[in-house]
Amino acid sequence: MRSAIIAFVLGVTCLQQQAVLWDVWFLVAMLPLLFLLLLGLTRYWALSQMLRLRQLLFVSVFFLLGFIWASLFAQWYLHETLAADLEGQDITVVGIVDNLPSVFPQGMRFNFKIEKTLPDATLVTRLPSRVALSWYAVAQNGDTSMIDIKPGERWQFTVRMKRPHGNANRMGFDYEVWLLEQRVRATGTVRPDGVFKNQRLDTFVWSIANVVERSRALLRDRIHAALPGHPYAGVIVALVLGDQREVAQSDWRIFNRTGIGHLVSISGLHITMVAGLFASLMFFLWRHSFFTDAQLPLHLPAQKAAAIAGALMALVYVALAGFGVPAQRTLYMLMVVASALWFGRMASISHILSLALGVVVLLDPWAVLWPGFWLSFAAVAILLFATSGRIRLAPAVSRRESLHRIWQLASTTQYAVTMGMVPLTLLLFAQVSLLSPLANAIAIPLISFVVTPMSLLGSVMPAPLSTWLLQSAHACIVLLTEWLTFLSRQNFSVWSAPVPTFWTFAIAMLGSLWLLAPRGWPLRWLGLLCWLPLFFNRPDAPKQGEMTVTVFDVGQGMALLIETAQHRLLYDTGPSYSPESDGGSRVLLPYLNARGIHHLDTMIVSHNDNDHSGGALSMLQNMPIDIVMSSLKLDSAIVTASPLHQRCAAGQHWIWDGIRFDVLQPVAPSYDSDKWKPNARSCMLKVSTAHLSILLPGDIEAIQEDELVNSIPAQLAATVLLAPHHGSGTSSTPAFLRAVHPELALFQVGYRNRYRHPKPEVFERYDEFGVNRLRTDESGAITLQFGTTLTVSEYRTAHARYWYQR
Repeated sequence: MRSAIIAFVLGVTCLQQQAVLWDVWFLVAMLPLLFLLLLGLTRYWALSQMLRLRQLLFVSVFFLLGFIWASLFAQWYLHETLAADLEGQDITVVGIVDNLPSVFPQGMRFNFKIEKTLPDATLVTRLPSRVALSWYAVAQNGDTSMIDIKPGERWQFTVRMKRPHGNANRMGFDYEVWLLEQRVRATGTVRPDGVFKNQRLDTFVWSIANVVERSRALLRDRIHAALPGHPYAGVIVALVLGDQREVAQSDWRIFNRTGIGHLVSISGLHITMVAGLFASLMFFLWRHSFFTDAQLPLHLPAQKAAAIAGALMALVYVALAGFGVPAQRTLYMLMVVASALWFGRMASISHILSLALGVVVLLDPWAVLWPGFWLSFAAVAILLFATSGRIRLAPAVSRRESLHRIWQLASTTQYAVTMGMVPLTLLLFAQVSLLSPLANAIAIPLISFVVTPMSLLGSVMPAPLSTWLLQSAHACIVLLTEWLTFLSRQNFSVWSAPVPTFWTFAIAMLGSLWLLAPRGWPLRWLGLLCWLPLFFNRPDAPKQGEMTVTVFDVGQGMALLIETAQHRLLYDTGPSYSPESDGGSRVLLPYLNARGIHHLDTMIVSHNDNDHSGGALSMLQNMPIDIVMSSLKLDSAIVTASPLHQRCAAGQHWIWDGIRFDVLQPVAPSYDSDKWKPNARSCMLKVSTAHLSILLPGDIEAIQEDELVNSIPAQLAATVLLAPHHGSGTSSTPAFLRAVHPELALFQVGYRNRYRHPKPEVFERYDEFGVNRLRTDESGAITLQFGTTLTVSEYRTAHARYWYQR
């Protein structure tokens, strides 16, 4: 059974790496053949003389079943889509708010289940049934208190939608597949009142799902009411409801650097604890027939009643958690244990873990794409491997021996998880918290046995007891966070390295298993030698005289990384998306960390517009940067935060590893004039190898292009041109394009951006000049290798997946 489930999971995982899906009718036709083969293998199992071949066929059948199951699931979810001609159109819809809304400074976000459209009822057939909407407050000076949306309500909205689309970068969050997993097939915004008014039609539409979501909303409201303005109220919400959206990014950085991020949610330990306490209570009450004369144990054994009660409590708790993967794993494991107790057939823990693994993937084939899935199951599997048959279960004869065994169990499990998870953690996050054992030694008991119980009781108890409990839980988190903040500030708190290759990871993982082998296993310490490739893994770099340019997909904004043999320069930092997220924190830092890049020689912020400078502060706060060049005012927050700042000025130049860098504009006297707009003062950079070059003009416009053409036409020629001002209608003049004469033009633009960049006439102008064109909203991140020839790689092509742009 275990090998069959693992094969099924591998088949699902294989499907999620595919660029295209097989035809649905071919998949359906294969199913009967596979079931017949499986039936034959099962029926004639004992008759077969070819055991190895039979086992191989058996595992192969389950691999194909997993592949086909995930394919059919994907076809089913992708069947719904927003018609292309309806993108950007205002449509009035009626439907139900079917999840817990997320509040942000400008409004709210929520999922909406569409029931009908107005006035054209037939239009609903061309819309997906579930969409993600944002409602921005535009009245009362941006006060979002006027927006009051609760799960389960029926509303009428006028909305403007677009197909699912997210930024596509290495190590970036895949927003498109996340939406697909939620069965959300369009995103959109609520428009101001028009012919039809945005209004609530029903206060509640009954369904089990709506009851669960409304209950979650009520609990969240109680927590907020008890903890108004408290900094870690979001952590309490995460522990009670599994909703992590209110936890600040600054807090996440502390939690992740200290390795306790897995606790800031409804974890498997919390669910097991709550289910166990409830089962124990039920066992006690049932055994005493609730202190009546009913003689309940005669009708049903107390063990079975306790098993049912514990499983039902786990189900309720996991429902409140929104059915996250760690919560699902624990729920299914508890369900298997409860079933085994009910039927009197206890299975081994490895069988229980395998069944939970299979059920999770069966119900959610996209779970295999998320780090939490692999970390969750791998941690339990490593614990089983490292402790099975090695922990004494005989009753202790003294308190001292009991304490010794508790210490032995705690130290063994912590050692096993710490050493066993290092390769996987590096593969998934490119870093390992070295202080995690120390942080978890305090955080696990405090959060699991103090904070979580108080938070759960406080969320359901009547006032004022609820307020006391929640405030006490919050006080514990404050004290814990102060300790974690101290640990996270240590330079040695985190070990970072480039994401290893698969074979490097596989060798290191084998080394971890060798290290955790039972006593008596020969030379267990040799397992550490298998880690050596992890320690010696270094960031790749171009050869001397060559360079690599990465054009990031940051939406509507600019950000490029230029790498030579021994130096790195970042040109612009992308936009700020919200107070908690920007191009630096969401795109650039994850990419650089995955590459093992922890230092930049230079960062250029071309000008002050948000889509170019929005991520600069995040970069300065999280990565050492030697010098910042910009055209910003000297009192800018970015300039103030820079370790060393220098204004861009035409004529500046330097050479790194055989690569020449030239600043072409602005001219130095422009800083003394007030007539220049930020766009006009953009830092313009040309980078040249012996054979090729790239021109980065920022957001210069037609006037600056004309001045450059008339003053330094020979210096403008370049192999690659980053389209000025994202291809706006006020740039890319014919004279400028003739002077640059590029072979390739790059457009860094957001999907269906509000500026409608690039302008169609400008985009066509490049084609008329015979210039090849690439857009980040279509290609994702673009990588350029400048050697003797130019090599171009597009992320959405090199890393093609079936859900892209669907």
